[in-house]
Amino acid sequence: MAVVCYFVIVGHNDHPVFEIDLSKSSESQAAKQEDKRHLNQFIVHAALDLVDEMKWQSSNLYLKTVDRFNELTINAFVTASQMRFMLLHDNLRATDDAIKLFFMEVYELFIKAELNPFYVPNTTIKSQNFRYRATAVAKKHLL
Repeated sequence: MAVVCYFVIVGHNDHPVFEIDLSKSSESQAAKQEDKRHLNQFIVHAALDLVDEMKWQSSNLYLKTVDRFNELTINAFVTASQMRFMLLHDNLRATDDAIKLFFMEVYELFIKAELNPFYVPNTTIKSQNFRYRATAVAKKHLL
């Protein structure tokens, strides 16, 4: 049984700043995993236009479910600096409140990363510490 859970932070000009794939699969073939990764990126990228429309209609940072593709759901969170946090998932045990808490905790991590004087804004986050903490937050709230 495969579980899809893909998180990405999309910056300005639709540039991915950070991405993490927390999917669990029974298949161990690298080629199929790579195809799934590209499909996840494509689905999230297709939902960006919907997020851009919805962010002007709501004063909330958490936009809840913005799109669905087959059995996959896309939730979004837009920061004050217009960075978009996108979560693509299928049957997560997580509720809307748990997803919102996940986004809020990752947003706090993101702010701390942005405050680092060595971080250049709107570039890829390469910190292993950020990746580790984002994974821990995802496991805490989503998986």
